[in-house]
Amino acid sequence: MDMLLQHPDWLLLALAPVFLLAMVLEWHLGIRAGKLPQSADYQWREVACNIALGAMHQLSDLLFGLLILQLYFMVFDWRLFDIQMNFGYFLLLMLAQDFCYYWFHRASHRVRWLWAAHSVHHSSESMNFSTAFRQSLMYPVAGMWIFWVPLVIVGFPPNWVVFSVLLNLALQFVIHTQWIKDFGPFDLIFNSPSHHRVHHGRNPQYIDRNYAGVLIIWDRLFGTFVPEVEAVDYGITKPVNSHNPLVVTFSEWRDMWRDVMAPGVSWRARLAAVLAPPPSHGADGQSGKRR
Repeated sequence: MDMLLQHPDWLLLALAPVFLLAMVLEWHLGIRAGKLPQSADYQWREVACNIALGAMHQLSDLLFGLLILQLYFMVFDWRLFDIQMNFGYFLLLMLAQDFCYYWFHRASHRVRWLWAAHSVHHSSESMNFSTAFRQSLMYPVAGMWIFWVPLVIVGFPPNWVVFSVLLNLALQFVIHTQWIKDFGPFDLIFNSPSHHRVHHGRNPQYIDRNYAGVLIIWDRLFGTFVPEVEAVDYGITKPVNSHNPLVVTFSEWRDMWRDVMAPGVSWRARLAAVLAPPPSHGADGQSGKRR
């Protein structure tokens, strides 16, 4: 535990064997047994792309992590409280971090700059455990780390904050599947595979819903929850149509840059191309189509 707190970025690497075992079981007991739809299938080009994206994301986290941690320690000097971590404070940190994650996730669908990174995760038209690996190396550049600064300002030690962020992401692995239907009565509190399948859907009523990390209570409180009713159509409404991890990573950044640099466009429009919701998103909670 002390080693992981000193090097929290190692947490996901340490759990990699567990993740890979879950993928094998999902494939063998669900897909090979013919119990899951085609959208859950493991296609080798897709899986290879997902794993490559996950590796690139992990490398980016390792490279930027030291710098971000140093920034957190600088902010920590201005903390409001001296929190001595124990089990109770750890649970409080996980709750607070999950709340911050909800707002990061919601902003990632409502601000195009953040969506340029997050769209990588949504660009797959399949849903299985390998989809959880489909992450962007651009998250540190997009500013994901900013959303955890309030936790450091309150007084949670930076190493613990980073550990809680990565633990939250690790716990979300289990919701990227069609093999598990839901969590039964625990769906009232926790984000489940059913809730998260909705989040990955491009069905009009599913777009920009269910932003939860671990707890679904935030969506219920802030009016962004929708239950899974009809079959989910996975992906984004402007498909990337590539298994090249670099194309998948930079597709939306390229399109955003093109809109910013379009000739004859006002500065207000250029700013909106970066900070407004992605094109074809409507008002929050009333989106038409997601790019």
